[in-house]
Amino acid sequence: ATADLYALLGVSSGADASEIKSSYRKLALRYHPDVCPAGDREQCSRMFMRVQEAYQVLCDPEQRAGYD
Repeated sequence: ATADLYALLGVSSGADASEIKSSYRKLALRYHPDVCPAGDREQCSRMFMRVQEAYQVLCDPEQRAGYD
C-alpha cells in the first residue's frame, strides 16, 4: 500500500504549496543523514528519501492531482 503522502509530511490534504514546502524543509533537516546519529543513519536515510518523494509528488500540481 502507498503511504499517505500528506500524513508523511504532516500536512492536511487541503494544504497549500507553502505549507507543504515548510513541512518538507523541517522534515528534511530532521532526517538528513548528515545530521542523524551514526546508529540511526540508515533509518534516517530511508525516511529522508520517503519525505523527498512525497514532496516531489505534492509540490507538482499535475502529480498531486494524480495522487489525489
